[in-house]
Amino acid sequence: MSLRKKAIQGVIWTSLQNWGGQALFFLTFLVLARSLDPATFGLISMANIFIHFVQALLVQGFADAIVQRKELEPEHLDTAFWVNLGIGILLFLIGFASANLIANAFQQTELTSIIRWLSASVILNAFASTQQALLRRNLEFKSLAVRRLIGQSVGSAIAISMAFSGFGVWSLVSQQLLNNLVGTVLLWRMSDWRPGLKVSWRHFKDLFSFGINVMGMSVLVFFSLRSDDFLIGYYLGPEALGYYTIAYRLLVTLTQLIVDTVRQVVLPTFSRLQDDKEKMCQTFYKTTEMIGFVAFPAFLGMAVLSPELVVGLFGEQWQPSIPIMQVLAIVGLLRSVFNLSGVVIISLGKPSWNLGLMVLDTGGKIVAFFIAVRWGVVAVAASLLISTYLFAPLRLWVLRYLVNLNIRAYFTRYGTPLLGSGIMVGCIWLFRYFLNSYLDIKVLLSLCIAVGVLTYACTIFLLAPKFFKELLDLARSAIPSKS
Repeated sequence: MSLRKKAIQGVIWTSLQNWGGQALFFLTFLVLARSLDPATFGLISMANIFIHFVQALLVQGFADAIVQRKELEPEHLDTAFWVNLGIGILLFLIGFASANLIANAFQQTELTSIIRWLSASVILNAFASTQQALLRRNLEFKSLAVRRLIGQSVGSAIAISMAFSGFGVWSLVSQQLLNNLVGTVLLWRMSDWRPGLKVSWRHFKDLFSFGINVMGMSVLVFFSLRSDDFLIGYYLGPEALGYYTIAYRLLVTLTQLIVDTVRQVVLPTFSRLQDDKEKMCQTFYKTTEMIGFVAFPAFLGMAVLSPELVVGLFGEQWQPSIPIMQVLAIVGLLRSVFNLSGVVIISLGKPSWNLGLMVLDTGGKIVAFFIAVRWGVVAVAASLLISTYLFAPLRLWVLRYLVNLNIRAYFTRYGTPLLGSGIMVGCIWLFRYFLNSYLDIKVLLSLCIAVGVLTYACTIFLLAPKFFKELLDLARSAIPSKS
């Protein structure tokens, strides 16, 4: 099977994984949001600050090194597995021991037991990291999708049952642990590889020289994405963090559905094209164009429909999240269309470049958050928007240097989806303006989404008929042949 066909099928299977997984997760999220008050929801977010930091230290470095390497020996896999497992056990012990200190720092005693239980997921992820990286390297995304969907189905079913039974915050804790446990067990059953004892210092250095930059980047990504949560929780309290979390959850969900689906496939695909920069650049144009056709209507629609989304999905008690969501929707738009720049840099074997960019980006965000937090959560969201847009040109300059990116050609590809999304937003606004007083908010939300989808689809069909033909061709090429 050709690399192109493998990549297309990988996108489809990863789409099924992400969309199905996000649907299950979001259903559980809705149940919990309606059964928990903002302060309790903020408490969950506080616990996850520490857990996500630990995960950033553990998984990504060696995993991406395995995916990116041209030549991979058995010693690379054995070394990656045992080093990851050792680090995972160490981080679990640190998390268990420091849980009380973290709870005291936030003045929330309930955090102690939550952090200790969630720390067990670190060991589970350490067991799964190398197998998952090997499947990604071989573009075996069907196995990864099946494994994740089954794990999330089990976790979501238990979490929803617990939520209806009054377990509150422990519903989400159980969901995360069961997702990781079931997913890890299935991954070991689906993968033929088993760790040996061929741990080598030379192979460790091979992986470490690449992985340390990726791990450093993961840590910086954590601070970039979580420093706002930390500052809000520390200075404004769990209730304010709860309002921010609800708005941010929709941003993350849309970003994962749109970008992560493609990102997991393009790293191994771009890595195989690293010696053909012209072809890589053309593939990058096409991939970002495809993302733009989905991201523009999704995030602009999220901005205009924020009142209906918040109240209709989560309830009246979450109304303070509306202006936060409107600001974060514009942040998500830029994140989606610029997210693949880091993948290109890593696939070229230059993770240190990406690390340098993340140092600058993260430093700017933390300073902006620290200045803005005194004015409340909406100001924090606005500071994230400003810092994200100010930093974007630097990433484009780096891509222009590395792969001879044509800036004009790059932005031209966003013209049609931007125009189509503008027309869509106008139609949604008019529809809501005239019918807002006559319809229930959930009915109004459903009809507005339907109007937006229909308007955008018709507009794009008229403005870019070739794009629809390309989508049809991609779908056909992804269908397995009989031979």
